Amino acid sequence: MANFSNQMRLSSTLLRRLHQRVAAAVNSSSSRNFTTTEGHRPTIVHKRSLDILHDPWFNKGTAFSFTERDRLHIRGLLPPNVMSFEQQIARFMADLKRLEVQARDGPSDPYVLAKWRILNRLHDRNETLYYKVLMENIEEYAPIVYTPTVGLVCQKYSGLFRRPRGMYFSAEDRGEMMSMVYNWPADQVDMIVVTDGSRILGLGDLGIQGIGIAIGKLDLYVAAAGINPQRVLPVMIDVGTDNENLLKDPLYLGLQDHRLDGEEYIEVIDEFMEAVFSRWPHVIVQFEDFQSKWAFKLLQRYRNNYRMFNDDVQGTAGVAIAGLLGAVRAQGRPMIDFPKMKIVVAGAGSAGIGVLNAARKTMARMLGNTEIAFESARSQFWVVDAKGLITEARENVDPDARPFARKIKEIERQGLSEGATLAEVVREVKPDVLLGLSACGGLFSKEVLEALKHSTSTRPAIFPMSNPTRNAECTPEEAFSILGENIIFASGSPFKDVDLGNGHVGHCNQANNMFLFPGIGLGTLLSGSRIVSDGMLQAAAECLAAYITEEEVLKGIIYPSISRIRDITKEVAAAVVKEAIEEDLAEGYREMDSRELRKLDEAQISEFVENNMWSPDYPTLVYKKD
Repeated sequence: MANFSNQMRLSSTLLRRLHQRVAAAVNSSSSRNFTTTEGHRPTIVHKRSLDILHDPWFNKGTAFSFTERDRLHIRGLLPPNVMSFEQQIARFMADLKRLEVQARDGPSDPYVLAKWRILNRLHDRNETLYYKVLMENIEEYAPIVYTPTVGLVCQKYSGLFRRPRGMYFSAEDRGEMMSMVYNWPADQVDMIVVTDGSRILGLGDLGIQGIGIAIGKLDLYVAAAGINPQRVLPVMIDVGTDNENLLKDPLYLGLQDHRLDGEEYIEVIDEFMEAVFSRWPHVIVQFEDFQSKWAFKLLQRYRNNYRMFNDDVQGTAGVAIAGLLGAVRAQGRPMIDFPKMKIVVAGAGSAGIGVLNAARKTMARMLGNTEIAFESARSQFWVVDAKGLITEARENVDPDARPFARKIKEIERQGLSEGATLAEVVREVKPDVLLGLSACGGLFSKEVLEALKHSTSTRPAIFPMSNPTRNAECTPEEAFSILGENIIFASGSPFKDVDLGNGHVGHCNQANNMFLFPGIGLGTLLSGSRIVSDGMLQAAAECLAAYITEEEVLKGIIYPSISRIRDITKEVAAAVVKEAIEEDLAEGYREMDSRELRKLDEAQISEFVENNMWSPDYPTLVYKKD
């Protein structure tokens, strides 16, 4: 009952925070005021004329005022009409809608790739306007700059490359990285997303072309979390590729050698981490799309010494936990019943194991956080990989998956054996949740979904979480047509809701990491926490779970709309800051030192977060000669 009370307090905390915010708005005199460097002060620039128009950080295009045009020597270099932000957006959107129909950059280019190219050209010309368009149309364009389109972009990146964006460190740069980091022009970097291109989404080894995923993630850090775009850095670590097609491709931009492995590989990553943290001691590094064999090892190697986290392992796990807790609520049960859920997981890669570990810890915490509770939680999971059900009878079980290998006596009582198929496991276990992180499109076949009809749950949950869309284990149409309307559906890639007839709708929730990773990064940044702790990650997941109202949950909605991403990120970041303070990890941010940070109540923490979120507005530019 104590744990149930904790869950109830979680929801009431958000309500109390909202009430406090309203009260603060009514009585502003009692509110603390926080200054922010993301405000509207003039910006000093050291360039003029065409140089300023070719700089996407400072270019305003036709929005430069007449005063600025004279001051910056650009009068006559632009059409005479000064346009507002709103006029620029309307003009761009009109062009985009027309180009969506007319423009193709080649007969084989799909529609979404044409849209990506159009947005990317805007990014090259005018970064502020680009982010304004993205933020005001986030639901439409997030799938273009991020999953699923970013997977296609990565596959074609060598052909799409036009303007350098980010940094590239390679195996040939060993011994030079400490000096190389000073080639980046920004003296302050808050957020780095780094990949080695070895496991891009579910598309495998894409080598240097994987930098597209780092660029896409940082676009969302800017749009959702308000990280200043001048202080983000996408990074590719090129240690070679094992993709034979890329090794033979004369147009491939990366090293055409097989991947480094073992100590040689670790030495490259070590040198990179030492270099970036030497120049930018307070930067946060998000590891992205590293293959499973390295994802956990690198996370364990660095997480206690650097401000870093792995989104595939920890972000995916947090989003899944939020969805699983939502599924418990949608089944009409209290969250304390989560440890009773029977969960079948398809996929034992880094994402799958990350979800399993996080779910097990969450269950154990609800059961009292003892060793007995931790062992008891293990029995709620059945893990199926390409070879079938993982049991203790299997030879050479991956060490990370070994804790979840079923005992032979347990499965024999259920009529199962080592290597049992997914359909057999679902039929015999009758799970409450079927969760897919296999990167195997269509894995939840008709046979598997038919087997789920025997679930002991009154409202089973189906989570085909693999990305991109083609790797989803099933579609919502398949799930609802076979199992009916009384299910919970959440996928990794976006799908449209399903019309079930008679005015009923099958809600297609998107279990998207973007609900968490921007808030985790922003909260870590603003708290000044030395590390990204398990408690901070758990606080983020629980905040997301509590964000959905009871009315929404009963309709089968367990994740919010992406259109609310800015507010979601603010709440998640505030929860992360609060947890960092409680764990005595917070060291403060800029003028808000750790002592001042500890004095803030929940409403003030939320205000502090909001005041430090960058917004795309044109600053007044003032020229200063070097």
